[in-house]
Amino acid sequence: MSRPTTILIIDDEPAHRLMVRAVLEDAGFSLLEADNGQDGLNVLQNRTVDAVLLDMRMPGMDGLETLQHIQGLSIPPPVIMLTAYGSVGSAVEAMKVGAFDYLGKPTDNEELVAVVARAAEYARLLHENQSLKQQLRQEKKTEIIGRGERMNRILELIDQVGPTEANVLILGESGTGKELVAQAVHEASQRKQGPLIKVNCAALPENLLESELFGYVKGAFTGAVKDKPGRFQLADGGTLFLDEIGELPMNLQAKLLRALQERLVEPLGSVKPVSVDVRFLAATNRDLQTDVHEGNFREDLYYRLNVLEIAIPPLRDRIEDIPPLTDFLLRKLSKRNNRVVRSVSPEFMHALSHYPWPGNVRELENVLERALILCRSDVLGLQDLPEKFFTEGPAGPAASDFQAGTPLEEAEKRTLIQTLQDHGGHREKTAGALGMSRRTLQYKLKKYGLTSRK
Repeated sequence: MSRPTTILIIDDEPAHRLMVRAVLEDAGFSLLEADNGQDGLNVLQNRTVDAVLLDMRMPGMDGLETLQHIQGLSIPPPVIMLTAYGSVGSAVEAMKVGAFDYLGKPTDNEELVAVVARAAEYARLLHENQSLKQQLRQEKKTEIIGRGERMNRILELIDQVGPTEANVLILGESGTGKELVAQAVHEASQRKQGPLIKVNCAALPENLLESELFGYVKGAFTGAVKDKPGRFQLADGGTLFLDEIGELPMNLQAKLLRALQERLVEPLGSVKPVSVDVRFLAATNRDLQTDVHEGNFREDLYYRLNVLEIAIPPLRDRIEDIPPLTDFLLRKLSKRNNRVVRSVSPEFMHALSHYPWPGNVRELENVLERALILCRSDVLGLQDLPEKFFTEGPAGPAASDFQAGTPLEEAEKRTLIQTLQDHGGHREKTAGALGMSRRTLQYKLKKYGLTSRK
């Protein structure tokens, strides 16, 4: 059942609010009221509203100022200004700020219903459009999983910077998904039909990296028996992604800078530059600003790379994304390993959410793959986590929850005892709370010498 269309009226005149309520409720709308701008903004922070009727003249925060605050919301509802006849100039000013429409006071009932209905329909279409955009965005970037504000902002940035030709610098700790973001930027660009060529600057020795990037001609060195195009040339018409750009040697930084500035590369052994049409993306887990100050990275190259910046937060700073990431990764890993799990226990998810994840999403994937392979049930539980979740050291909050230094079996035994107590010793309820079958519970009770009533 869908919720009723909700209208908020912000007006300091009780009699006018009463009249508007009577008319709109009779037309099938649901009404919320506020008698000043600040209270109206508070309502908008806590309730879903389809349209706002906003009085222009109010004591304290007037209608125009309130409108400006409403327009600052992430998805502002359409605002209909209420203005006394003879104050059309103020209404026009409000329209310039972003008001949907305006009505004169006293309000004509039929016009009120018609304008509010039109605003509500506009809001419905706006939300539908946002929903479709989000759906399409997730389809294009299926492995960028996140429901928190920070990851949503990154998805918005990808949509904004993707269609441009600007260089993008992607920052983040190892394992946060920088390559996935680069892939998503390419897919959102006008070059998505062209190639996305990736180079890991840390994976190649310096003497090979130069020839990989810029190519070489026959006879350039011993073993160069034919011309070989570099990654710049292979990326022509598409995107070149340099991962771990902070590891690039200083002599290659100068050559890279020229390629970025002039869109020309000079293969080894050649005196004839080659023109390339490439969109450039780079990523690093280093603090390049510090490297610039210490003389380890060229300042001019840093600013050439960092036209637009996307900083990916570490997993420990977005724990709200761990449940959807776990669900996505388990589905992917189940197919890869031909194993199936039905769910994870609450204790398992609690441990995941309280571990600091120094290896970020890559480490989470490894932990889940290990658990999937070693589990003896269709529900992942504490027993399927590695020892680091329960021993002193980097496990931090997760370890403290289970007493640092306690072996895995002791943690599991204490969980069984506590859950049994919480459910009055009832085995079936305990098994359900732990997300395991009754047979698995019986096995564990016998294993730890515990008893309970049927």
